Amino acid sequence: MSRFGAAIGQFLADVRNQKLRTTLTLLGITWGTVAVVVLLAFGVGLEKQTMKRFHGLGDRVVMLFGGTTTRSFEGFPEGRSIRLREHDAWTLAAQIPEIERISPEYSRWNTPVRNGRQVLRPNIAGVWPDYTFMRNVIPDRGGRFINQEDIDNRRRVAVLGNRARDFLFEDEAEDVDVVGRQIMIGATPFTIVGVMMPKQQSSSYSSRDRDRVFIPGSTHHAMFGQLYLNNIVYQTASADASRRAEGRVYEVLGRKYRFDSADEDALGVWDTTEFEKMFEYLFTGFHIFFAIVGTFTLTVGGIGVANIMYVVVRERTREIGIKRSVGARKQDILRQFFIEATSMVLIGGALGFVLSLGLVKLVSFGDMEEFIGAPQVSPTVAIVTMVLLGFVGTAAGYFPARKAAGLDPVECLRQ
Repeated sequence: MSRFGAAIGQFLADVRNQKLRTTLTLLGITWGTVAVVVLLAFGVGLEKQTMKRFHGLGDRVVMLFGGTTTRSFEGFPEGRSIRLREHDAWTLAAQIPEIERISPEYSRWNTPVRNGRQVLRPNIAGVWPDYTFMRNVIPDRGGRFINQEDIDNRRRVAVLGNRARDFLFEDEAEDVDVVGRQIMIGATPFTIVGVMMPKQQSSSYSSRDRDRVFIPGSTHHAMFGQLYLNNIVYQTASADASRRAEGRVYEVLGRKYRFDSADEDALGVWDTTEFEKMFEYLFTGFHIFFAIVGTFTLTVGGIGVANIMYVVVRERTREIGIKRSVGARKQDILRQFFIEATSMVLIGGALGFVLSLGLVKLVSFGDMEEFIGAPQVSPTVAIVTMVLLGFVGTAAGYFPARKAAGLDPVECLRQ
């Protein structure tokens, strides 16, 4: 403990004697630490925000569309259009156990939706109750989504996207409850039973849910007489189950519509689990890139520490010779210089970490969160930073310390 205390005391004495040199060296380590922490924190925040916006479309959902065959099959030529019908959804649900939830979906454009003088022409979707869970179309407090009784009785009820609600009732306060009020869809009155909670959504296949109007699928079919579905939405328990279900979907519908189950163009499949994997790979690459950039900056600071320590060794050559001549061992000299170098790295790293936390906190007060997310100093970021600091501190301290310990005492005393 006395040797360690002596090393620390010598380090503090050097700091007092060489204030400018020590300050510049600490700034190098501090800036390197800030680069590592802030870059990784922004990477974590961007990943979480992107995934949050992507999950606005739904969790583990698959959108199934009709396509066009590219192979002849059992006497049928290629180039046939496959059009999906409502009962196809129930056939898939009955024959594919991996499918946990499913909803056919009708879509209708250009039909006016009115409230007084406010007229909107949104995408009007005819859906079934499970749609709310799959697509994260969650009604706000006081409202509800479409239920089975609405389907069975072909009720004229509607759920509004939050921005559709704001437009149709723009003359009223935002906190006014519109549940129970009526709107006109075409020439037919509909009762509002819910308004979607605001959500972030980065992708869609027709329009953003905030701009849509949702009505019971049976009502949509009876009102507009639409023979074919626009698509089917289904959900599985996992990514593996989704891949198995996709193969079975081609088999089941291939038998029904007489197309080759290996003909991928016969159906259009948008599997969000596959896109989520792509995002994961992409952000893994981002994190690695940010870590490399930060590491280079921190390494430059470590090189500065090592260079300063080599200068210190040269300046204190005679001191090293005296210590060796009175009984100090090589290990004592090595320990002394190693502790001095690593202390400098640790102090600079601590300052950098505190400064990084302040910068991350400062950025969180801005308006960038919606676009790039809130940067977060996660445990992973902290661990990576400490590992890098440990590596840089060890390398910056060991080599100058080894040189100091290897000096010949006699040559040292001659200087």
